[in-house]
Amino acid sequence: MTRQILKDKWILYRHISDFELLCEFAVQLKEFSKTIISKEQKSKMAQHLKEMGLYSERNPNLVLDATNHKINQLCFYMFGYKSNGRFIFSPLGNLFFKHKNDKERQKKIFTAMLWAVQFSHPHGGSDKKFQLYPFRLIFKLLCDERLESKLYAFEVAYLVMFVENAKSYENLVQEILTLRHKSNAELEILFKNQRHELVNASYEWDYYVSRLFESAGVLAKFDGEVMFKLQQGETKTFRKITRNYVCLNESVKEFVLKLEKAHSFLQTPLNLADEHRLKIDVIKEIYSFYPSVLLDEIGEIDSKTCKILELPKLIETYANNPQNKTSDLFEDVLVEGFNMFCNVEAKKLSKAGNTDIECLYITKQKKFAVEAKSTANKLLAINISRLNEHRKNIGGAYTIVITPRYVPAAKRDIVGSNVVIILANTFAEFLYNCISNDIREIDYGEFDEIVSANFGTDISAQISNLSLNKFGVFRC
Repeated sequence: MTRQILKDKWILYRHISDFELLCEFAVQLKEFSKTIISKEQKSKMAQHLKEMGLYSERNPNLVLDATNHKINQLCFYMFGYKSNGRFIFSPLGNLFFKHKNDKERQKKIFTAMLWAVQFSHPHGGSDKKFQLYPFRLIFKLLCDERLESKLYAFEVAYLVMFVENAKSYENLVQEILTLRHKSNAELEILFKNQRHELVNASYEWDYYVSRLFESAGVLAKFDGEVMFKLQQGETKTFRKITRNYVCLNESVKEFVLKLEKAHSFLQTPLNLADEHRLKIDVIKEIYSFYPSVLLDEIGEIDSKTCKILELPKLIETYANNPQNKTSDLFEDVLVEGFNMFCNVEAKKLSKAGNTDIECLYITKQKKFAVEAKSTANKLLAINISRLNEHRKNIGGAYTIVITPRYVPAAKRDIVGSNVVIILANTFAEFLYNCISNDIREIDYGEFDEIVSANFGTDISAQISNLSLNKFGVFRC
């Protein structure tokens, strides 16, 4: 089998291979919620891990670097993301902590986290040419009977970690089958021809990632023979190239099949470089992955949270409905969302000549209008005259337009008006974090202050900062 030499491969995080250590670090991080961690506190965190026998720093002077590497690994595996120097836990991250004493549920939640990992990754270093869900692809291969439902370490390193998109799946299976029948001597020649790329690929998968997944209970790993060794760069270090192999852990097999049916490995990842969206808005959508199939699997009754988290997706679904049977469901979800504020009363109107939702900010006896702009693509324009008329009809002070995304011209339409835009995933993130942190009385006051001070603009960034300040763990 001939193959073009590729310099670019997947970058898989390799700082921690022990799932218990990763979880313990995440628990400590959670305990520092709403604080700014000093260097001294970071050192104390590392010391605590040492005392538990979970961590041994080879260079004591690099403790702070090691702490930051662990934070980055949590980001890579979808426990949460960083923004403006703060780390905020994702919905799945918070769900993981809710079940921190239940290993079986944690195993399923972590599997769902892996399902959310995409390339390009917000906190990963893989080249932008890679456009796929890497672990969905690996799990798909591990369910393929033609491969005996297993993958050898050398196959992952030589083939899988160079796949650019999932459309090449059938060719990949055939390449794996061909590679699998080669002798150790033939494989050694192939690997030495691409030593630099393949020694790193082998090391990341066989020494770190597969061990991490095994300790998490997601994969079962089996030792095979050492075929040969490859030199690491120009150093005196040599890495073993083995016939170690992995299979899915029996306890997650059925769940993986359910995830694949609901969220295919062929799905196109979100575009981090979308020229019409802020990168942070795309990141929020990536980290909002919260599949209902997981909640069913672990017996988590959480329908309200699912509705809020899927707000952006629901908009698109309802907007594309050809029979127009679900055209008002997005408005229903927004009414539910605004009524989560303890001092807001929201009521759906959505009749000709009226705003979609009429709201009363009870504390100040101030009315405002909410317009739900669901659109299959991007919101192209905002009719200010119509919104002003709708607001006048209820005696409102301002209008909030909630939409998944819009073209720049729509933002220009609202300049000089009493209208603001909030992106749906930003609104959803704020409400979700209130639910996750068990805040029963959500005060609308801070929202009102932000809206009133920023008429004629998109206030998503300010609302996002509000979420980060309230729920972000610390400055890192």
